Amino acid sequence: MTFDQELDVYLRARFTLIVLVTAEEERALQTVKSVCERAKRACISWDVADGFQAVATSGSSVPSARDAKTALEQIDKAEGETVFVLKDFHECWKNFELKRKLRNVVQRIKFSKKSIIVTSPVRSIPEELKDEGVVVELLPPDASELAAVLDRLTQTPGVRVNLTKLGREKLVQAALGLTASQSHRVFAKAIVSDGVLDDRDIDLVTEEKKQIISESKALEFYSVTETPDDVGGLGVLKDWLRLREKAFTQEARDYGLPSPKGIALIGIPGTGKSLTAKMIGGLWRLPLLRLDVGALYGGLVGESEENTRRALRLAETVAPCIVWIDEMEKALAQGGFDGGTSTRVFGTILTWMAEKTAACFVVATANDIARLPPELLRKGRFDEVFFLDLPTQMERKEILTVHLTKRRRLPRDFDLERLARESEGYVGAEIEQAIYDAMYVGYNDQRREFTTEDISAALKRQVPLSVSQREIVGALRNWLREGRAQSASFREIKDAEEQFVRLQMGSN
Repeated sequence: MTFDQELDVYLRARFTLIVLVTAEEERALQTVKSVCERAKRACISWDVADGFQAVATSGSSVPSARDAKTALEQIDKAEGETVFVLKDFHECWKNFELKRKLRNVVQRIKFSKKSIIVTSPVRSIPEELKDEGVVVELLPPDASELAAVLDRLTQTPGVRVNLTKLGREKLVQAALGLTASQSHRVFAKAIVSDGVLDDRDIDLVTEEKKQIISESKALEFYSVTETPDDVGGLGVLKDWLRLREKAFTQEARDYGLPSPKGIALIGIPGTGKSLTAKMIGGLWRLPLLRLDVGALYGGLVGESEENTRRALRLAETVAPCIVWIDEMEKALAQGGFDGGTSTRVFGTILTWMAEKTAACFVVATANDIARLPPELLRKGRFDEVFFLDLPTQMERKEILTVHLTKRRRLPRDFDLERLARESEGYVGAEIEQAIYDAMYVGYNDQRREFTTEDISAALKRQVPLSVSQREIVGALRNWLREGRAQSASFREIKDAEEQFVRLQMGSN
């Protein structure tokens, strides 16, 4: 059911009080007007500045009132089938007399053909009025509405357009979450900035989305630039992601493909789980939103659950996007002495993950399997569960190449084969730190270039996680061996076990 149809049902069912939640007052009024004109209902708006104004008329007279109390009195006296739209009337919630007056009027007109719609940018209604009315939300424009805004703008004489078919679709997708007015402004800004509207303007529209995300303290917008070349190893995972790179396009939907739900990245700390989440955003050119579950909790009863729903609605608003839940075992683990709040928040997120229809691809990372509830990793919430293990020798060589290149050094100047052998049992973060340590040595030694020897010495000074947390790492790898996840690398599980046995024997 579309919003127009839903609103028409409420009006035909004689709902006397409808609180319409939206920041787009002009679009909301136009929608109400269209619904009323199709049913030949009169529609009159009121605000404290201009009083009553005709929106859609059918012979009804327009009353006069400058203050809210008089306006309610006039609505009470009005005859005929009329919809009254009260703008900014949520500001009157603070006034006890006006709340009581509105409640009296709503009760008296219950069996008439009159309805009152209160437009409000915030989703709130006083306890006294909750039994009298219904709260509905006008969602931001969908892809077809934004495409219409783009078409109207590009048909303006003198506007140059150089968009590919895929670029146009991605530009509209990038604008999802913006209001109609905001999308018009950002499209116009893109045209004026370089004189033409083309595929390069996708990034400009994405930047505009940051303003929306900043409204929610629980969601953090990441401008990602990482690519698969910035992540060493993880060949299976990269192939899986590339296969789904175009899964959010209209062409994929026409083919019958559903949007991917998400992946869980489980594994040893420092193996690149967070970096992988950022890499997916860069590969798919989608907004990356990090969900800070800790910021969802509030001190009032029900506040945490409402914050959760608001954050998830906001994520759906800017879809298609990637929602990254980092270290979810810390944020979503059940238990505690919070009166069940964490369990309810966890349940809200789980339900959303299973039932969401918006193209929100969830990337959830975790280090501690034991603290995750079993229902989290079942099929239906994630498309796949990947395990990020200790890197193989080939992967360690790739990791060394990536980090040396980032530091503006030529990998061929280093003995990568030797360093890859000597870093057996080290995770990517530990290899990166060894390069940093070697750079400090070279810098403090008359700023000379650091060498293979410097990196080798730095590796030997470290105690890798595979040794210092042998039991934890062993438990994680047992979880992989039991077949509960797919390895993110090309290495077979048997090879991983043999390598771990060698590490254990070497440490004894």
